[in-house]
Amino acid sequence: MKKHRLTLIILAVLTAIAVFFIISRTKGTFKRELSEFAIYDTISVVKVFLADKNDNTILLERQPDGGWIVNEKYVARKDMVDLLLSTLLNIKVKAPVPKAAFNTVVGNLSARSTKVEIYQRKYLIDLFYRIRLFPRVKLTRVYYVGDVTPDNIGTHMILENSNMPFIVYWPGFWGFIASRYSTKLTDWRDHTIFKHKFLQIDNVELFFPAKSEHSFRVVNNKKGSMDLIPYHQTLPVTEYDTLKMLGFISAFEDIRYEALIDDMDQTIVDSITASQPLHIITLTDVQGNRKQVKTFYRRSYYDENGPERPSEFDTERMYALINNDQDFVLIQHRTFNRIIRPLNFFLPNDK
Repeated sequence: MKKHRLTLIILAVLTAIAVFFIISRTKGTFKRELSEFAIYDTISVVKVFLADKNDNTILLERQPDGGWIVNEKYVARKDMVDLLLSTLLNIKVKAPVPKAAFNTVVGNLSARSTKVEIYQRKYLIDLFYRIRLFPRVKLTRVYYVGDVTPDNIGTHMILENSNMPFIVYWPGFWGFIASRYSTKLTDWRDHTIFKHKFLQIDNVELFFPAKSEHSFRVVNNKKGSMDLIPYHQTLPVTEYDTLKMLGFISAFEDIRYEALIDDMDQTIVDSITASQPLHIITLTDVQGNRKQVKTFYRRSYYDENGPERPSEFDTERMYALINNDQDFVLIQHRTFNRIIRPLNFFLPNDK
């Protein structure tokens, strides 16, 4: 009798285990079909296309050197691309959208969402990631990113050709992830203006239009040092502060703008850029490529000392024209002060 009872208990346990695995497998299949948003092999991602309902589009493409290009023209910001790839890897489904909110969420996704297309490099033959033959680029995910949830933790998403929206989140991250899928070009463009090391620089010219006596050229003499040549002269000075010159040239390794200005009234932009520049900085590299920056005052109501001391111009920021005068940007004094030095800054005190 005891043996028969033990057999029944074992059968019951095995039946429960079998039912559990059947249910789990069914749920797993459901999730893979309707809620698989994450990309677990982001190294294979070679292209991401983003489009919103206002016809704004972003195309990110991985380059052979590992960098990224945005909209086939501009260098993409590494931090933004890295954040997007991390998002693609780490997002998880928290739950389906509740029935009570279903119609509202679906309506919002239809009216204002961002379409996401992810392309990966796949191989026709792929044996344990060791033998890979016949690569091709394949569209592997298409989904829509909508609004944040009321608790500001999740984001509504839905796969293409699905009628089941989900709440998606990044475990451990407090906030919503829709901003990682921005369709604003200004969010994706790299802010670098100068990124040149000493050996990459042929010459730098710094011109002060209102004070030409401060202007000069620095020329790489290919002997491990730089020649300092005052404006309107052909011969270099015989003596200058080498440490100050080293700091000046080294600063060109990383000079960035703060923000691209694309929402200012064009008449105001034209008025500013038609005025006399404060500085004109021209760098020519050893390949003969030339980059130029023109800086302009930025008007301000008050300086950093408070409203009791009004100042005509901003003491922290300036405007600038870069990329052959095509881009109007905001720059910081503390960044550019490293490369805006008058000639006498480098000369001995008695010069």
